[in-house]
Amino acid sequence: MPLLTLRNAELAYGLHPLLDRANFAIDERERVGLIGRNGTGKSSLLKVITGLAPLDDGEVSRLDGLKVVLVEQEPLLPPAETVRDSLVLRGQLEDIHDERERWRLEARLSEFLQRLGVAAERAPETTSGGERKRAALALALALEPDLLLLDEPTNHLDIDGITALEELLIKGPASIVVTHDRSFLDRVVTRIIELDRGLLRSYPGNFAAYETRKSEQLAAEEVMNRKFDKFWAQEEVWIRKGVEARRTRNEGRVRRLESLRDQRAARREQMGSVKLSLDSGERSGKLVAELTDVEKSFGERPIVRDLSMRIMRGDRLGLIGPNGAGKSTLIKLILGKLEPDSGNVRLGTNISVAYFDQLREQLDPEKSVVETISPGSDWVEIGTERKHVMTYLGDFLFSSQRANSPVKALSGGERNRLLLARLFARPANVLVMDEPTNDLDIDSLELLEDTLQTYPGTLLLVSHDRTFLDNVVTQTLVAQGNGRWQEYVGGYSDWLAQRPAPLSPAASSKPKQENKPAARAPAPVKLSYKETRELAQLPAEIEAIEQRQQELTARMSSADYHKQGPDQLKADRKLAEDLEREMSEKFERWSTLEAKAEAAAKS
Repeated sequence: MPLLTLRNAELAYGLHPLLDRANFAIDERERVGLIGRNGTGKSSLLKVITGLAPLDDGEVSRLDGLKVVLVEQEPLLPPAETVRDSLVLRGQLEDIHDERERWRLEARLSEFLQRLGVAAERAPETTSGGERKRAALALALALEPDLLLLDEPTNHLDIDGITALEELLIKGPASIVVTHDRSFLDRVVTRIIELDRGLLRSYPGNFAAYETRKSEQLAAEEVMNRKFDKFWAQEEVWIRKGVEARRTRNEGRVRRLESLRDQRAARREQMGSVKLSLDSGERSGKLVAELTDVEKSFGERPIVRDLSMRIMRGDRLGLIGPNGAGKSTLIKLILGKLEPDSGNVRLGTNISVAYFDQLREQLDPEKSVVETISPGSDWVEIGTERKHVMTYLGDFLFSSQRANSPVKALSGGERNRLLLARLFARPANVLVMDEPTNDLDIDSLELLEDTLQTYPGTLLLVSHDRTFLDNVVTQTLVAQGNGRWQEYVGGYSDWLAQRPAPLSPAASSKPKQENKPAARAPAPVKLSYKETRELAQLPAEIEAIEQRQQELTARMSSADYHKQGPDQLKADRKLAEDLEREMSEKFERWSTLEAKAEAAAKS
């Protein structure tokens, strides 16, 4: 039996239909990817499913007791001392009367905060967008929903965060995910639902399977529409014969023509596409930038260590690394906007830089869209082409009414399109794009890819969109940790294939030796006296930790535990986390020593 069913659903804002007698159902354990152009109503559909917004007409049927949890595009954390306390408020965990159930959910919350790498004790007002998103995702998974709704969950997450989320969702509950991340859709979802001109179309399989089916469907639709238009045109010629048509009085044919006209008027055409063109201006010199032994640190934190590389005209370089690795800082070093602590940066000649920044700081929220693109002029010049500013904005799907709106009234997707329009209106032979894919729909993403592939200038790209990196860049510069960066040929998938196996922490901390002595035969593996004693004592130590956990659980599950006061409750939560961490360390150590003992026995 489906968890949730939509029947003949209708929803409109003004004259714009978002749902037009749409039908949809989702079963237990299904993972559905919801895709569609920006503005088609994907977020509105999630609100309908959650119960936060009503339908204009139609029916939503939910399984009795269905628990639905929504994680918004930009989740908010209520004011609290720590992120964890804020999530307890957001999830209303303090309102749960069953002490054991509340403690169980709080323990699950701690688990998912750890698995998603969230600093639980940090003040919520100091968190970044990515940290807030990971925190909200951790809470959503801890609440054990029957149906999980995720609106652009990969925005602001780095690649490590995205892959961790993928693992959790594959093993998690039924879910509906709105995302433009094609790699995410390929790995996670079992079905694609496309919201297109008010209708919901279902495609089994992942995004790659959808693309194949969709291209076949569009080709068939084009043939059908062409035949329809030809037949309709023939009938219009017949009715315009006037006297002959009236004399024959073929009432059936007249009625059929009226029906054809109605069908033609009702048939919605494909929505417009963004039209991108990019002027590289005058060519830069062959060398764009050369870095020699560059180093940069902020306090005790190294950002770049001993980096030497060349960037040549026409290179498309993708920077890959976790949030906070220093990708934006490295770009500033490459472009000479920031001085290195040591080493040398040499810039090439005739360099003109255009910058697409992740935080959209270049957009004045009080200015109108028109003023942002072409201040003081009605015309935009792109290479040898001259366009009226309204025509140019139309290429980026801004209507004449929207063109006069202030920037602060635009949605995230509209702001990204506006920044692209502003960026492409200026000639540049070096293009810097910092997370350009956030809030763009898949059609716009693919068009941007095509544009960048034919761009003759030099591209520096920061992105966590793995498919976008694969389709655009010619080489990658990857953060290795501790300020080290390594260059690889190709895109994201090529880096995965080329990267070396990860070293152990002890091995990675050892300095490289230039003149290594001849390799010696490895010494026989055996346990030292101290390790032998440690291995013998570990079972008792693990049992002692388990006993403490059981005692703590029993105390926290008692009927009057809530009377202990906030300080004691907080101390007990921390103790539970410490015991869990200590237990994991003991088991890992036990496994290591056991393996060493077995190897010694065989040698």
